[in-house]
Amino acid sequence: MSRPKPMSAREPIRERRPQFWQVAKRCCQIAATVDVAFFFLFHLLGSPILAWVNVVSVTMYVVAYRALARKQNGLAMSLIWAEVIIHAGLGVLLIGWESGFHYFLLMFIPALFVSMALRTAVIFLVALWSYYITLYLVMWVIEPLQPIAPGALLAVYLFNLSVVFAMFSYLSFFYLTMVTTANRKLRRMATTDSLTALFNRRQMTELAEKELARFQRTGRPVAFLVLDIDHFKAINDRHGHEVGDRVLIEVANLIKAQLRTQDLISRWGGEEFLAVLPDTGLDSAQASAERMRKALLAHDWLATTGESIDLTISAGVSELRPGDNLNSAISRADRALYRSKEGGRNRVELETI
Repeated sequence: MSRPKPMSAREPIRERRPQFWQVAKRCCQIAATVDVAFFFLFHLLGSPILAWVNVVSVTMYVVAYRALARKQNGLAMSLIWAEVIIHAGLGVLLIGWESGFHYFLLMFIPALFVSMALRTAVIFLVALWSYYITLYLVMWVIEPLQPIAPGALLAVYLFNLSVVFAMFSYLSFFYLTMVTTANRKLRRMATTDSLTALFNRRQMTELAEKELARFQRTGRPVAFLVLDIDHFKAINDRHGHEVGDRVLIEVANLIKAQLRTQDLISRWGGEEFLAVLPDTGLDSAQASAERMRKALLAHDWLATTGESIDLTISAGVSELRPGDNLNSAISRADRALYRSKEGGRNRVELETI
């Protein structure tokens, strides 16, 4: 069975952050729109140099956007870095620190650690800090090269501050969404089997312990089904592990389809499944297992796997008893499963006293 290759530690971060690059494309669109607004704003304020700088900026963002679309992420980030650093520097030098153009530099800080390896991000962070401080110190010793009226300077400052607030809000929302998605994925990975998407053994044990505690409180019946695919190794040997995986996935789906919403189902071992049926006695649990067995018999495996497969399952059924722990109840279902195997397979056996 082919296994996915582990992610190399040296693999570019851009290959592991597809959501970030989608956001980078959106930021290119937003930044280009802002620069178009700047073009008209600085013409109105009588600063044609900064106005035409924005034409170059829009061009750079368009090229960066197209580079991101072609997955040329390195080129795109170089253009975005160059645009922001040069544009912010020119804005501060021409109309002063009070213009607020330096705020745009701060937006790189969170993006650094998402788009780069940690060591590279730290290097860029130090460089960004040095540039920011140098720009601040320079404006202590020189006057703005193309100053504008105080009222116009305030308007530019408020505009820049509003844009930076909006961009930071958008990026914060993205990072929150990304973290939430990652946590959800980790929880899913911790509780489900990666192949069949059923509960894994650890999660099923926790859920079954809760059913045991409920049984001890209320005395309401809880049944256990242990199901095993007959001659599964022969299927793998004859048809290959890829077909074997497809069989496991389909068996999981077929078993789940025969259960109620409140029933629990997990992949308990390689080709073994455990179902926990709350509020179910032995007879009803046996009937459920029989439905599963017949559903697998009636299934068209040729359509599912592309191979002609005769597939059956054997099952053992047990029920919680007073004084039981989880292991004892499952062990009785296991012994019943063993008897079904010994009795010729493709059958359901109940626990014995």
